[in-house]
Amino acid sequence: MTLVRLGYVAMALSLQNASPSQTMTIQNFSKIQNRDAAMLKLERITRSNLHNTLRILRHNAAHDIKFYRMTSRLVPLATYEELPDWNYMDAITEELYEIGEFVKEHEMRVDFHPDHFVLVNTPKKDVLKMTVKTLMLHKRLLDGMSVHPKHRCVLHVGGMYGDRQIALERFVENWMLIPPGIQEMIILENDDKSFHLEDTLYLCEKLGVPLVFDYHHHLAHHDNEHWEEEWERVVNSWSDSHLPIKMHISSPKSEKQFRSHAEYVDSEMFMDFLNQIKGSVEQIDCMIEAKKKDEALFKLMRDLKDHPNVEIVDGASFYVK
Repeated sequence: MTLVRLGYVAMALSLQNASPSQTMTIQNFSKIQNRDAAMLKLERITRSNLHNTLRILRHNAAHDIKFYRMTSRLVPLATYEELPDWNYMDAITEELYEIGEFVKEHEMRVDFHPDHFVLVNTPKKDVLKMTVKTLMLHKRLLDGMSVHPKHRCVLHVGGMYGDRQIALERFVENWMLIPPGIQEMIILENDDKSFHLEDTLYLCEKLGVPLVFDYHHHLAHHDNEHWEEEWERVVNSWSDSHLPIKMHISSPKSEKQFRSHAEYVDSEMFMDFLNQIKGSVEQIDCMIEAKKKDEALFKLMRDLKDHPNVEIVDGASFYVK
């Protein structure tokens, strides 16, 4: 048997007025003539995002959800060069500590998935510099929560820039320019257009990085459709991690819009995957990437509760046998 834990991304649709991604544009910041007042507003928004993150974590605990991806937009404008004097960590020390204590008390797994502009394999030095700066923000947030940063940040390989093989090798070259403390945060995901499972495995094995297998992405983009032939390599990529193996699950919106995520997860599609891997790992944490967020998780658990190969453990986990 294999223990399966479900998680979801950022927003809890079951909660009202609980967005952890409230923002402030640099234009709106600049319109406030009193800079001190502008900074105070920015700090209020950031604290509100962290307050709502804790609300979501409490919601998760009430429903046995121990796997959660935090939004990368917790701290608006944190990496903008226009605000070099803003020490955002000083403003949110208490909030981060409170989140970290809650995560520790409830034995939750939390992580991040930075936005698409975080590109390790970029040919542009300024983009790589901003990539490192953005990843450092994530590391500081995790450190502030006293959550060990190792293997907490999911990235895509990046852009192809006209040549897939050169783009893969540039990832390796740029990797050497990234501080070790940032390197250890990173885990890589196969994507739905550019770098398929074998591409991503090549980098993961070369650099000692775990691979997050995205089943939907693989169905949309592959050289060899039989992903199960590479499953042992995927599992082995996690051999040096203190965390269980992780994968992403979502369903196509439609045949015509196959790459787009549906509102919910097709339970039969999910079971097709789980039946292939059951018994190969003791535990797998599955991040739901569906439009309906936590509601998609609740529906998936309802859909699976009477499945003959499923033994329910609690509100968000089960054994597949």
